[in-house]
Formats: sequence, structure tokens, C-alpha cells
Amino acid sequence: MSKFPIHTMESAPEGSQSLLRGATQAYGFMPNLLAGMANAPALLEGYMTLAGIFNKTALTETERQIILMTANRIHGCTCCMAAHSFISSSSGVSAEVVASLRNNSPIADAKLEALRQFAIVMVNSRGWPEPKDVQALVAAGYGQQTVLEVILGISLKVMSNYTNHIVQTPVDGVFASHIWVDGQAGK
Repeated sequence: MSKFPIHTMESAPEGSQSLLRGATQAYGFMPNLLAGMANAPALLEGYMTLAGIFNKTALTETERQIILMTANRIHGCTCCMAAHSFISSSSGVSAEVVASLRNNSPIADAKLEALRQFAIVMVNSRGWPEPKDVQALVAAGYGQQTVLEVILGISLKVMSNYTNHIVQTPVDGVFASHIWVDGQAGK
């Protein structure tokens, strides 16, 4: 397979340059994921747009990270697990929740664990949960909106996880202290 470049601002296709400039201004550096996505300007724009939309859901930061990190783990995305471990820790997600997500172990909070379990079912079943799975999420205190917002979060992770697999994106230095080793992918 041919090697995909991790672009710089100068080497990126013209259609990606303004998006990369905006990301660099927002984050203080150009994330390798986005520099790899820059090979396809439409993918980069779609991912950045969908990420912004996902942040507007009714879900809390912890709930969003549960969905994202669960998909990252199942998809075996080392790059995204490191990034979201850092992002979660930096944005107030408890260390216990982050550890549970990284280790595929139950979250002590029953409602959050129900969300994690539903995300697992959704990824593993490729969007074909059993009625009992939806009922368990609703019984935990979530509604139909949450069911659909889980789909939105998983869709975002399909874009980034699959890109990282194909591009072989290196983990950004800022996330290096949160490296994760895939021992549970697909489970």
C-alpha cells in the first residue's frame, strides 16, 4: 500500500489549507490526524464539521468521551485513544472513568456504565442493537435522543479511527504520555 503523507500547511492540498490553519489556531498545533485527513479535503471538512456538531449534543463532556473512547478502543485506534485520554483528563472527566474506558472495565456510575454498554453494543452490532439494549439505556435514565446521539459519536469515530488505520497516523507528541496499547480491540 502506498504511504499517505502527514501534511504540513505548505504541502496540504489547497482545499485543506484553511481548515488546517483554523485547527492550528484553535489547538496551538496541527494534529497529525487532521494533517493526514488533509489528503482528502472533503473528509477533513466533514470530520471537523461533525466534531463541532457532536459537541452541541445534549450529552455532557463525560458522556461524549465515553462514546468516543469506547469506539476508539473497539476499533483499536491507538492514536485516538491517546488523544481522547488526554482530552478527557484535561476537560474534567474523572480519572476513574478514563481508566475504565482505557481498560474496558465497568464504570462505577450505573448510568454512565449503561451508556458505555450501549456504545459497545452499537459498535459491535454495526448499529443493530436488540430492543433490550435500547430499553436498558432508557431504563438507566437516557432517552431516544441519546440513542441517536450515540450514532453521531460513533460516526465521528469511524471517520477518525479508519483514517488513522489507513494513514498510520503517528501519535502527536502532546498525547504521548497517554499512549494506549491495544489489548481489547473488537471486544
